[in-house]
Amino acid sequence: MNVLEALRLAVGGLLGNRLRSGLTMLGILIGVGAVVLLVAVGNGASASVQSQIQGLGSNLLIVFPQSSRNAQGVSQGFGSANTLTYDDMTALNDQKTSPDIVAAVPSTQRNAQMTYTNQNWSTEITGSTAKYPQVRDYKMASGSFFTDADVSDNSRVVVLGQTVVDNLFAGQEPVGQTVKINRQNFRVIGVFASKGAGGLANQDDTAVVPITSAWNYLSGGRNQIQSIYVQAGSSSATSDASSEVTQVLLSRHHISDPTNADFRVLSQADILATATQITGILTILLGAIAAISLVVGGIGIMNIMLVTVTERTREIGIRKAIGANHRDVLLQFLIESMFLSGTGGVLGIGAGILLSTLLPHVVSQLPTPVVSPSSVALAFGVSVGIGIFFGIYPANRAARLSPIQALRYE
Repeated sequence: MNVLEALRLAVGGLLGNRLRSGLTMLGILIGVGAVVLLVAVGNGASASVQSQIQGLGSNLLIVFPQSSRNAQGVSQGFGSANTLTYDDMTALNDQKTSPDIVAAVPSTQRNAQMTYTNQNWSTEITGSTAKYPQVRDYKMASGSFFTDADVSDNSRVVVLGQTVVDNLFAGQEPVGQTVKINRQNFRVIGVFASKGAGGLANQDDTAVVPITSAWNYLSGGRNQIQSIYVQAGSSSATSDASSEVTQVLLSRHHISDPTNADFRVLSQADILATATQITGILTILLGAIAAISLVVGGIGIMNIMLVTVTERTREIGIRKAIGANHRDVLLQFLIESMFLSGTGGVLGIGAGILLSTLLPHVVSQLPTPVVSPSSVALAFGVSVGIGIFFGIYPANRAARLSPIQALRYE
């Protein structure tokens, strides 16, 4: 008996019990669909995080303050000390000592309430200098960014992100209007082009003011710098720029041993690698959880195939009596098992892709799932493999039946 004849007999046997076959395939369908969907969600989260990190800026380095190590060699970590100053930022912009640095800007952040007429919105207020859009890769949608003169004059001007504009102005032109930030009047002079939300944070939910204005009007006179953003000349110059940042700040802070540094320099690539590793583990975990249902579906196939072998014992005996050999019977029942798992796998792939398309419309907070061909191929391959693995024992049991014992079976 050839494979086509075995397939015809297998399909005929399954169609003879449509409801049971359909319920058996449903287990595989759910398992494969869950794998495709959850892996797509993980891939979508990873893509969203990578996009957000790359959107932080171009060839970016971020300098964080941290406490220097104590006598026991323990550092308190990021943000635990106010070790960066405005003069540090100015020194990093010196092309003589830092030729690979294009620009460096300070950043101080705090959440604040913004109001315009009867609308209000809570957002993150960032204080910085005139090169902030260049370093952080922001484009202007309308108006302009503030100048060095605005920073020197403590001007009460603000540039808004698109999310803030949408929530405060409801379609009105914001440029030229006056908003209140913690009850202080600021004039809107520009609006950033949208960068998009998702991943780490919504980069459109922001407002930027001159750092001197942030210190004098919004921070109670506390001249803190929470980070310094540094733009390298190119991606290949990032390593050299990082070394220059380290040398300049060690010299300025009078620290001879780099292990005792009261700051830390992170590159965009470092952050991206860490985030990619985390989201990759998350994707694998989600896929592994979904794969459990595939195993359950495989057990269901084995159970049904054992029942089928028992029900068709006399048929097996008749086929063997008229010449069918061990291989013929084994092939027939193995194809039945593979057909169940393969058909369920194909339907599961379709269900997973469909749900991946619909999910963003149902749960808008989730990043858009990304269905990868490799995950689809893997899910289908695993479903067929499960059909073989869980079908081999029932098929072999059927093939080993003695014709005489089978014909006597009641």
